[in-house]
Amino acid sequence: MERKIKQQVKGYRTQDGAGVNLVRVLGNSTVQEYDPILMLDSFDSTNPDDYTAGFPMHPHRGIETISYVYRGYMTHKDSLGNEDTIGDGEVQWMTAGSGIMHEEKLPAADRLLGVQLWLNLPAKDKMAPPAYHSIKNSEIEEIEFNWGKLRLLAGKFEGRKGYVSKYLPLDYYDIHLNSKESVIMNTDSERSVMVFTLLGDAYIGGELVEEKTAVKLTTGDYVEIKSTDKNAQVLFISSILLNEPVVWGGPIVMNTKEELNKAFDDLKRGTFIQKTISY
Repeated sequence: MERKIKQQVKGYRTQDGAGVNLVRVLGNSTVQEYDPILMLDSFDSTNPDDYTAGFPMHPHRGIETISYVYRGYMTHKDSLGNEDTIGDGEVQWMTAGSGIMHEEKLPAADRLLGVQLWLNLPAKDKMAPPAYHSIKNSEIEEIEFNWGKLRLLAGKFEGRKGYVSKYLPLDYYDIHLNSKESVIMNTDSERSVMVFTLLGDAYIGGELVEEKTAVKLTTGDYVEIKSTDKNAQVLFISSILLNEPVVWGGPIVMNTKEELNKAFDDLKRGTFIQKTISY
């Protein structure tokens, strides 16, 4: 059965961090529909003044943050002692787990283009040890097709294997479609699948979707993605539904109000950072 569009969410411009201009696509109001993706922020600017203020040191608990920087650079520093820069096609994967402090700096570049996802952690893993991992270009398989190419950022694709997440299964593809081309993406019918139009408009499940728009798909075994008379770059994200309660307060996402209150109490008491591990 073919997947169709169940819901569309077009991003809106806002600021976050120390004054970073971005397009916020998913957030508090889309949690249930896009489960387990909590947030999606998109960055696209040729003006360094839009983003070089960066994101100063701040806490997270209960989630994983996944940043894909297709153009430009991002420098990560955290309370585990990690400091690392990704850029021009690389991925930053941070497990906040029981608690982490981190900052993200965005150096000036010709263009900053990418997205950050917040991936929910299952209740049983909310207090897992925090960790940081970067996926460099040497680890990302780029597969050429007659319609364009697919970059395997994480998970599996037709027998190929990329970085495998520790907690929730996540297939994450960067699909580049040449103009007037199409691709059929086969899917597990039980998976929760969304697509984000990073650059250009595209037809998804037969419906035209504008640039910088997230779509949640119905259940099914496949979806067709088609470009218009221009090239398109779309992000394909597939995981499993958690169907768990979400209690969200700023940078912290837990399952109950009590857990959220405890997290903020830990911050006040200086007991927020509990475990450290690197992988």
